[in-house]
Amino acid sequence: MGRLFGTDGARGIANTEISCELAMKIGRAAAMVLSKGREEKKLKVLIGTDTRKSADMLSSAIAAGLCSVGCDVLLLGVVPTPAVAFLVKEYSYDAGVMISASHNPCEYNGIKIFRSNGYKLPDAMEEEIEAIILDEIMPPPLKVGGDVGSITSGKNAVKDYIKHIENTAVAHFYGTRIAIDCANGSASETANELFRRLGCECTVINCRPDGENINKNCGSTHIEGLQKYVAENGFDLGFAFDGDADRLLCADDRGELVDGDKIMAICAKSMKESNTLNANTLVATVMSNMGLFEFCKKYGINCEKTKVGDRYVLERMLEGGFHIGGEQSGHVIFLDYATTGDGQLTAVQLLNVIRTTGKSLRELASEIEIFPQVLKNVRVSSLGKLRLFEDKDIKIAIEEAEKELGSTGRVLVRASGTEPLVRVMIEGKNEKQIDRLATQISEVVRERLI
Repeated sequence: MGRLFGTDGARGIANTEISCELAMKIGRAAAMVLSKGREEKKLKVLIGTDTRKSADMLSSAIAAGLCSVGCDVLLLGVVPTPAVAFLVKEYSYDAGVMISASHNPCEYNGIKIFRSNGYKLPDAMEEEIEAIILDEIMPPPLKVGGDVGSITSGKNAVKDYIKHIENTAVAHFYGTRIAIDCANGSASETANELFRRLGCECTVINCRPDGENINKNCGSTHIEGLQKYVAENGFDLGFAFDGDADRLLCADDRGELVDGDKIMAICAKSMKESNTLNANTLVATVMSNMGLFEFCKKYGINCEKTKVGDRYVLERMLEGGFHIGGEQSGHVIFLDYATTGDGQLTAVQLLNVIRTTGKSLRELASEIEIFPQVLKNVRVSSLGKLRLFEDKDIKIAIEEAEKELGSTGRVLVRASGTEPLVRVMIEGKNEKQIDRLATQISEVVRERLI
């Protein structure tokens, strides 16, 4: 990870860690990096936000920074993160910025930057931006008079994005009863209209954002509410998005969780059967359940594993020419249609499989046997997080757990890319055993990295 940018942009507590001053500097520095070799051209940058109270403050600051070095800015308002990735290319803009902290609570916010091709900035460009801001290697070329950039508001962003997702459906889904949890976030602007246009009978919950309730006991990070709602009200299935709608988790008609691993398995198998699974390969992360890997082996699908983080999944997909990949958290990338994870696009692809197979989501998901998995998040200090892989006591605790599990399970301990957390994941066949081992390692991590 870089000094400002983590695995998914710059992120932190809004107005302290992610301040207006920093946002303005990021705007200026990003423009300097993106304009290299074409200084004579005035850059055009679009900006979208989720529903956090701090979104307008930070989008105004980054817009001001961009204008101060001569960029023209288009404000999209509240849109999903994948809408920014799509529209920057669709509108032929030079860059796109999303102000969002995704699945994090409302006090957090973040800045994600996309290039003109819809992909997030590579590490090298983020490092250049960091050097301009932190090392002050060059002053920003501030403009005056008529050379200062302008700010305008976009009016068709939501409509154009919905049309794009709608065009990926194989047919309309008349009669399908869906409950949708918008997490009081970006999907509140798009989901109801999208799925109604596709013929679904929709009931939408948690779609009244007030600036503070984004992800609060709702959405994909708190899917238990949707699970209960679906089971008690006779829906065919339920979709839960996160704050910026780049993730999807589902509930089947009985309210059982269908996570990102199962979604990827269902879609990859369908793509294989229709001869659209390029190189016969799915890309997942090391955090994916062993059940996904066993499923892929059973159906002759190659499953490549990467480090945790959608950027690493995408890198491997682009390197290998693979068209589907993602994470257990529900961040799934379909490169045939998008350059980043998109919860609503993923939902439509899942509906496509349900329609073409004639099977329910429960029937499709039942083909994947999920191994018991325990995940414990341990809050640590910022410095402690950096010492994770140097601490001998933690190494010993991990080695002892691995020795006890043998070939019946696995241990994965890693630092979060976006929060001051260490995640301890253990997988195996005996739930009591893996819970005990995860607790033991977590206690050592807490003691050593406080």
